Order: sequence, then C-alpha cells, then structure tokens
Amino acid sequence: MKRILIVDDEPHMTRVLKLHLERGGYQVILCPNGKEALGVIRAAPPDAMITDIQMPVMTGKELCQTLHAEMPERQFPIFVMTSMTDRDHREWVTRIERLEFLEKPLSMRILTLKLDKYFNSLVSPQAS
Repeated sequence: MKRILIVDDEPHMTRVLKLHLERGGYQVILCPNGKEALGVIRAAPPDAMITDIQMPVMTGKELCQTLHAEMPERQFPIFVMTSMTDRDHREWVTRIERLEFLEKPLSMRILTLKLDKYFNSLVSPQAS
C-alpha cells in the first residue's frame, strides 16, 4: 500500500484528503506543519507528499526547500496545494525536481489521477 504524507494545518482539508485517499487504497499520514513532516520523512520517506504552503512553524515552501537541500536525490513526488497565483509565489519550484502545484480549491479527481499516473508509471515505464 502506497504511503501518502499530507502536510496541512487545516483539519477540514486533511480530513477530506485522508478520507478520499484511503478510499482510493492509499495509507495516509498526517502532519500539521513542515517541521513535523521533516521528522516523519527522515524516519521513513513516503511514496508521495501533498503539502499546503501557508502553515505555522514551518511553511510548505520551507519544507520543500529543506527537503531539496537535505535529500537532493529524493524520488517521491511533492504536490503543493496553493491558492497563490502570483508568479513570485511560484518561481521557487523551478529549482526543485518532482514538485507540482495543485490549485485550490483542490479537485480530488485531478489529485487521484496524478497520483495514479505517477504510481502506474513506476510499475510500467512505457505507460507514461
């Protein structure tokens, strides 16, 4: 079972994501901020991570940048949920591989399609 780490401080959002992903056959781990997520990732990297940007303690941007610095060979994809459309808020992602923005409000169908496509490509590389 694939492990998905969700990093968000909004209980409603994490609850919706958790229920949806568990129904899709994924194991879900929840963290309320980037600092806690780093501890989880250092102990056992997930198969994919979904993070918000604006959170207390450590933001999603800081989390992604720290992961990039500490784990430059990281293989799991990161999906960043954001309602920030300003170009300045998005430019930093070009320096981080396997990172993709997901627009809020988040479409559960699109999220599932992206996760399924990623995991299916690992099983059969020609399915891209």
